[in-house]
Amino acid sequence: MSYKIIIDSCGELLEEWKNNEYFESVALTLNVGGENIIDDETFDQADFLKKVAACPECPKSACPSPERYMRAFDCEADHIYAVTLSAELSGSYNSAVLGSNLLNEEKPGRQIHVFNSRSASVGQTLIAMKIQECEEAGYSFEKVIETVDAYIAGQHTFFVLDNLETLRKNGRLSKAKALVASALKIKPVMGSTDEGSICQLDQARGMNKALVKMAEQIVAKTQNSETKTLAISHCNCHERAVLLRNALQERMNVKDIVILDTAGVSSMYANDGGVIVAV
Repeated sequence: MSYKIIIDSCGELLEEWKNNEYFESVALTLNVGGENIIDDETFDQADFLKKVAACPECPKSACPSPERYMRAFDCEADHIYAVTLSAELSGSYNSAVLGSNLLNEEKPGRQIHVFNSRSASVGQTLIAMKIQECEEAGYSFEKVIETVDAYIAGQHTFFVLDNLETLRKNGRLSKAKALVASALKIKPVMGSTDEGSICQLDQARGMNKALVKMAEQIVAKTQNSETKTLAISHCNCHERAVLLRNALQERMNVKDIVILDTAGVSSMYANDGGVIVAV
């Protein structure tokens, strides 16, 4: 029984997925100062961060079209899945659902399911890993959906921002508050709600203290951690991600910890120095 997993480009790909026919990344488009940047294998993180820093406007993203998803779904696999950025943050989920409907009108009977990750970045990566695990175990299409839906309901996503400029530019943080926070080196610890929107969980003065606060939140919210894989993505700060991994390993037992670089959309959200964790 063959399968295919489609992930919008907010989700980081494991290295072994990049040339694997079972996986496909569908790119969002980023816009910085009127310039469109495709979030695919050509994405240059360093160049993107420079452009974001130089632009007074907040970077934006545009989701893939339903037609693009339709093309991704139009394959020979028996079971087809999509994992999208939270529907609370992007139109990618709705676009994927529409793309599925369009294909089923042309070619009825396809088994396609679109998962709203209610997360982003490595949260999507872990969901794709769970789908792969279920498929490799020989689960039925319905059993995969049931198992992965339960996994999504129990997943948590966390992130710490080192750079608050994106929050200021998109209006989530006033210029005055951003200046005060930057002057006092206050770093917000953010998380996902059950619905998939963003909330502030805590804050700390200095990045290292904020990472400790985030580690405490992760430990407190993770049940049966020894059975779970934890994923960390970082925007231009690999050493920081390694330090966080080590701190988490001291505080909790986990099945595995994966560290990945942020791709385009995740880099836009996290900004330079940001760290994202999903478990």
